[in-house]
Parts: sequence; C-alpha cells; structure tokens
Amino acid sequence: MLRLVAWEITRKCNLNCIHCRAGSERGPYPDELDTAKCLEILEQISRVGKPIIILTGGEPLLREDVFNLAGHGTEIGLRMVMATNGTLLTPGIVEKIKASGIKRVSISVDGADEGQHDQFRKVPGAFRQAMEGIQLLKKGGVEFQINTTVTRHNTNEIKDILNMAVRLGAAAHHIFLLVPTGRAKEMVNQEIDAQEYEKLLHWFYHMRDKVPLNLKATCAPHYYRILRQEAHAKGEKVDYETYGLDAVTRGCLGGTAFCFISYKGIVQPCGYLEVECGDLRNSHFESVWEDSEVFNKLRNFSAYRGKCGRCEYLRFCGGCRARAYEATGDYLEEEPLCAYQPKSAHS
Repeated sequence: MLRLVAWEITRKCNLNCIHCRAGSERGPYPDELDTAKCLEILEQISRVGKPIIILTGGEPLLREDVFNLAGHGTEIGLRMVMATNGTLLTPGIVEKIKASGIKRVSISVDGADEGQHDQFRKVPGAFRQAMEGIQLLKKGGVEFQINTTVTRHNTNEIKDILNMAVRLGAAAHHIFLLVPTGRAKEMVNQEIDAQEYEKLLHWFYHMRDKVPLNLKATCAPHYYRILRQEAHAKGEKVDYETYGLDAVTRGCLGGTAFCFISYKGIVQPCGYLEVECGDLRNSHFESVWEDSEVFNKLRNFSAYRGKCGRCEYLRFCGGCRARAYEATGDYLEEEPLCAYQPKSAHS
C-alpha cells in the first residue's frame, strides 16, 4: 500500500550541504516539471491512495507555485507536509503554509550549535536562520519536527540535538543515517560503522519514553529489529507484526510503501536509491507504482540475498536497499552496515 511519497519539486537550493543527496545548487534546472504537470501527477497519486506527500527539494520554498501544489493536494485528500532547511521562512510564508493545508514542516538541524550546523550547510548563519524559522512556525501554530543526518561529524551531538528539539517544542525528532549518494559520496568515510550504528539505535530506542515527542529512525531499518529485540529482552508481550509500526513505518519502505519523484518526474524507490522505475513525463503514476519491475522485485522478500535474505527480521527491517546498491551494485544484496547475524531463516 502506498503510504508516503517524497517529491523533489525543485532541485534549486540556497544552501550547499555537504551531505546532499541531490547535489543541489542554485540552478536553474530547465527540466523542472511545470505546474500543470505537477497538478496532474497529484491527481494520479490520489487515485492510487491517500499517502503523505513530502514536498522537498532542493529547497521547496524556491519553487514559486509550491503553495498552489500544496493547496491542490490538500483539496483532493492528500496529507501535505514540507521538508525545508528553514532559512527562507517569514511570517508571510508561514501564513501561506497554513492556508495551503500543509500539516507539518520538517527543519533540518545537523549540529547542536552554529559551528557544526553551518559547517554541514556551508553557509554562515544557516543555523541562526533555521532557529528563527522554527520560532516563526511556533508563533504561527504550525507543527514542526527536527530532522538530523547522522555522520561521524555529529554523532557526539545527537543527544544535545534531541534535547534541543524538546526545548524548541518539536512534535518529533527524526534521525537519518547517512547514505553516500549525490554530494555525500565524498563523505563515504563519514558513515558510522555497524557497531556504532547499533549502539546509536539502541540508545535512540531507550529515549522513546524519556522525551515528549515522537522519535523515528530513517534510512536505519535495523531500528525495527531493535524494537523487537528490546521488547523481548524486557519480557513484553507484543504483536511482532505491528510492534513499533506507526502509520507509515517499517524498516526500508523503498518501493513497498514509499517512493521518490525527482524534479524531472523520474520515479525511484527512494531518493538515495538511484534506479529509475518510471518517467511521469510519459507514463502514469499508477502504472509505474504497480508495474515497475524494480518495485516488484523489492516487494518480493524471497529474492533478497546475503544475510538479509536469511534474516528472521527481514519483513520488519529489510536492510537499506540504497546502501546495498551503493556497496555492491545490487539493491537486493545484504545491507552493508548491519552488525546482526541472523539466527534462522525467515518464514
């Protein structure tokens, strides 16, 4: 079932982040889909399901018709949200966000202070502007969350960033484990290793009951194995099929409940797995979602290889397909940053 679509409505960006999936710059990007085509694609998506649509980029606020798109999505029953770096928010833009029906705004914060964040963003003042943007959202009554990409640069600051998210009044803190694609290929040595990864996710699990906001790990499918392992260790009686799964989440959702649409209309399993599954300039979203060979392979867990294919947690975790692809050239291979050794074949 389609539950989530991330749509890169523009690749233009006012920052130059070192970990950017898209390698976004100011542009222009002449192949960007026009308004009419974007409205058509929204209609096509709504006939497949009523997923959450993440308007992202680049920087989505650099697209002039962003609120027309958001408003139309809202009108046809889609839950519209926005992912921004926060630096372009003004009182007027916050009012447009509310009027268009956008339900939540995510702000990317990758350091606990100005030095670390601005180093990531490569623009002095980015941290201060993001904090000012958050205050405008709060004043305007717009729900927001903090997104943080985890690398060796900031692993020692994640606790402080989480505490900051609590102080700021965020609805959620989502951590993203670095996937070395786009500009981030230059940061491949900044990935934390499998053991650090495991330790971080166990810590994140234990923070669930200690902070008054929702915690979610993205590009970290192992978290949904850890949820079950921790519950078992505490002797909790849980339904392993649904435990820890909120409205949109299991481990890797790419091609199973989630997809990514590029600024040119290219559909991928996710923004990090750069395998073309269809082109919406000359095909219909429904046919791509249902008939893509890549999507159907990703939905067939019996085709997964290596220890992911043998793992009893496969249906809950799935391993990061983008990391597998970057490491081996095969998106069905095992996740390279997993310390767990399967105990038995999955059923």
